[in-house]
Amino acid sequence: MSFPLFEEDNAPEASREWLAKAKQNFGMIPNVEKVMALSPQLLAGYTFMWDGFGTTSLSDVERQVVYLTANYENECTYCVPWHTILAEKAGISQKDIEALRSGTALSDAKLDALSIFTRSLIANRGKVSHGQLQAFFDAGYRDAQALEVILGLAIKLISNYTNSIAGTPLDKEAESKRWVKPLIREKK
Repeated sequence: MSFPLFEEDNAPEASREWLAKAKQNFGMIPNVEKVMALSPQLLAGYTFMWDGFGTTSLSDVERQVVYLTANYENECTYCVPWHTILAEKAGISQKDIEALRSGTALSDAKLDALSIFTRSLIANRGKVSHGQLQAFFDAGYRDAQALEVILGLAIKLISNYTNSIAGTPLDKEAESKRWVKPLIREKK
């Protein structure tokens, strides 16, 4: 099944302002927003939450850790390349970007704790243990930041699920960062 990719001039009227906002944010309209334009409410909610996540107490680097961890866990072959680019712009080291792309530990203990907490929320559908939450706090995060991670995950749920059902084609701007989830071999 194929989902249409809308442009500003042929999108549903209620989506046009949100596509313009995406163009303002990224200098172009990524295909995921072009797909979301079919549902103006989805695109509006996604854009609003994206902008709100950018104002949280989590740094640019921390936000990209949340995003890339979720993208990895949800196997989003569309979002990992884009967030690889955004992670590079945020200043994440290539070593840590590769760790996020391969689901392995980060070199910075605090960022690794953030990634582990994010992964735990996804794996347990939000029902993390007291110990998992305490490990997040012990790494230096606060209760408000635990809630901010949930906001980041809500954004990723929207984009990852949209890309999954729509088979969103990767934009040429992100082609050099193409990604497929690596096979993790069991240790014997």
